[in-house]
Amino acid sequence: MLVSHTRAAVSVSFDEENLVSPTGLVPVMRLAEDVGLHSLADEWLSVPTDKGANAGLKVAALVAGMVAGADSIDDMAVLRHGGMKKIFKGCYAPSTLGSFLRSFTFGHVKQLDAVASRFLTGLARTVPLFGAVTGGLHFC
Repeated sequence: MLVSHTRAAVSVSFDEENLVSPTGLVPVMRLAEDVGLHSLADEWLSVPTDKGANAGLKVAALVAGMVAGADSIDDMAVLRHGGMKKIFKGCYAPSTLGSFLRSFTFGHVKQLDAVASRFLTGLARTVPLFGAVTGGLHFC
């Protein structure tokens, strides 16, 4: 099958300030907030210098970007399009998130692993069906 007309535009942009393209992020990030992703990252993650400030918001932004389909630091710009800043706090620039990740050492990765295991346990407690799907696994 072939398209029967030529392209009307070479490039497009999503710049309407009141629209949000990845609307599914709202319930996902509300659940992450309810389970305590932000506070877990703030408590367990100790990235030095100003790059590690607001670790909870930065980790949540990275999770949100991945949920929205980002698979590179540049793709994290999806969090700053349209009306995203009206819905979410912590819509960091991709360069800020990249600097945050580049300051990680192996120890910080282990700290993030501790955050992930506690977050998974919190999900199992918060969403009972989740515990049934994972076979009731508990991580500490």
